[in-house]
Amino acid sequence: MDSSGETLRIASVNVNGIRAAYKRGMADWLAERDVDILCLQEVRAPDAILKDLLGDTWHVQHAECLEAKGRAGVAIASRTEPVAVREHIGDEYFARSGRWVEADFKVAVAGEEKILTVVSAYVHSGEVDTPKQVDKYRFLDTMAVRLPALAQTSDFVLVVGDLNVGHTPLDIKNWKGNVKRAGFLPEERAYFDRFFGEEIGYTDVHRSLAGEVNGPYTWWSWRGQAFDNDSGWRIDYHMATPELAARAVNAVVDRAPTYDSRFSDHAPVVIDYQF
Repeated sequence: MDSSGETLRIASVNVNGIRAAYKRGMADWLAERDVDILCLQEVRAPDAILKDLLGDTWHVQHAECLEAKGRAGVAIASRTEPVAVREHIGDEYFARSGRWVEADFKVAVAGEEKILTVVSAYVHSGEVDTPKQVDKYRFLDTMAVRLPALAQTSDFVLVVGDLNVGHTPLDIKNWKGNVKRAGFLPEERAYFDRFFGEEIGYTDVHRSLAGEVNGPYTWWSWRGQAFDNDSGWRIDYHMATPELAARAVNAVVDRAPTYDSRFSDHAPVVIDYQF
C-alpha cells in the first residue's frame, strides 16, 4: 500500500450482522465513502457470505466466531493485500471467539517502507456479576499485554472497533445512570486509563481530534427515542500509537440522518491518516 503523500481512510463499524446491515443499505454507504481499510465487528455470518456481500474488490481477513453460530465475528477488508495476518489476541481462551484479527500493511513514508498493523476488535459487552463480565475483564487483561507488544514490533499500530466501554463521562449521554452498569464501570474505565495513559501509551484518536466535547456518540439503542434524542454512547474507537495518531487529520461519525435509515445500531467511525 503505497500511501506516500496520500491519505489513508480507515473506517470501523459494528454492523450488528452483515446480512441485516446490507438489507438496510450498508452497500450504499460504503460505495460513497472511498474507504481504504474497512474494519467490521459483529459480522455474524460465514466467511463466504461476508466475501460475497463485500465483492471481489476487497481483500478480506475474517475471524469467525466458532463458539456460537451467528455471534461476534470481526473482519478487516482492504483495497490492497496485507503482508501478514493473525486471527488471535494471544490467549487461547479467545481463539474461537471471533473478537480479534490483525493485518499488517506496507506503507511508504518519506521513501521508506514501514509496517502499519491494523486490528479489528470486539470487546465483550459484559454483564455485572456474571461470567460474561469475567470474560470481559480477561479480554481487557489480554489487550493490556498485546497492545504494548504490537507497538514494539510495528512502526504504526491502529486498534479499532467496538470496545464496549465509555472511557469518561463525555462518552455517555446519561453517564450518571450507568455508573453501575457494564460499559461504564469504574473497573472497566481503569483499563482505558492504562491504554491511553503513560503505562501503555496509545492515543484515543477521535477524542484527540474532537476535543473535550460530549460524544461524538457512536451507538444508540434501537429502543425508545435514544437515537432521535442523541442519547448515545461513544464505545467505538480508533486507538493508535502516538506516531500514527499524529497523522490523523479528520474524524467523522457517519451518523444516519434518521432512525429509519440506519443500517446498524452503531455508526461508522471514519478517520483519515496522512502519510
